Amino acid sequence: MSSAVGVYNVSFDLSLQGFDLSPEKAIIAFFFAIVNYIIILLCNSFLLFTIISNKALHEPMHILLLNLPINDLIGSTRLFPHVMRELLFDTRTMSFSVCITQAFFIHVYAVSAVFILAAMAYDRYVAICQPMRYTTIMTNIHLAKIISLVWLSNLILMAVLFILLLRLPRCRSFLNHPYCDNPSLLQLVCADTTINNIYGLLMTAVSQVCSLGLIMYSYLRILIACFRNKRSDTRSKALQTCGTHLVVFGLFECLGLFTIISYRIKDISIHLRKFIAVAAMILPPTMNPVIYGLRTKEIRVKGIKFFHRKVFVS
Repeated sequence: MSSAVGVYNVSFDLSLQGFDLSPEKAIIAFFFAIVNYIIILLCNSFLLFTIISNKALHEPMHILLLNLPINDLIGSTRLFPHVMRELLFDTRTMSFSVCITQAFFIHVYAVSAVFILAAMAYDRYVAICQPMRYTTIMTNIHLAKIISLVWLSNLILMAVLFILLLRLPRCRSFLNHPYCDNPSLLQLVCADTTINNIYGLLMTAVSQVCSLGLIMYSYLRILIACFRNKRSDTRSKALQTCGTHLVVFGLFECLGLFTIISYRIKDISIHLRKFIAVAAMILPPTMNPVIYGLRTKEIRVKGIKFFHRKVFVS
């Protein structure tokens, strides 16, 4: 009985593996972390307020895009404060309740990112491949249904995932990961986790197949439509946009897939696992507002005008 540390208790502390850096390297890493976090906050907030404050941007494409900075801020805010605190003070403990909260929102962030990108790909497919029907298809009601489906389906999937986790007794308190997530928390459990593993793999497989299938189908149809277009400037612009989006999505998918697989490979380097796990949480929130927002001329111009008006005029 004594070996079961906090069997069903959510108030005990966990020990995290951390980054094992020297004090000098930890300060450098802290500096880069805080600069990266500020960049993420500024870029995503800029994109967020630009779309909200400009009625001309209240179109389906931009409304769907609005969900991306919201999601990036959720993910980065659950990770960076913890990482910076650990680097600065070398604190490697966290209460179980805080750990569960962090893990829940990190998983919400990861799944929402894929769902939002799939919804954005669908919107571009309708706009480019069915332009005459775009306004009748992408109505406000249909848009609200898409956004509701993205968030509600994700929250339900995550709620079930963590309810299955919390029902199990725990007999360990050392977390073999730099931050909390479902696979690392399952390693603390001293009971059969077959149901959790099956549900986790099934949920990942179904969400990935549906999202990836929709994204690949949409961009494939867009590319076909581009090659059929006789205007070279339109074709070049569409191909550049599709190519950039697919590169960013591919990077996110590869990092996420490696993080999942790394838990099942015993001989993988711990440092490599930490680097990929943190990179999967840092790179997308940094790149998304630039690739999907600031590179768009309309958003960039209106954002600069809004910033200039608020800061210099008022």
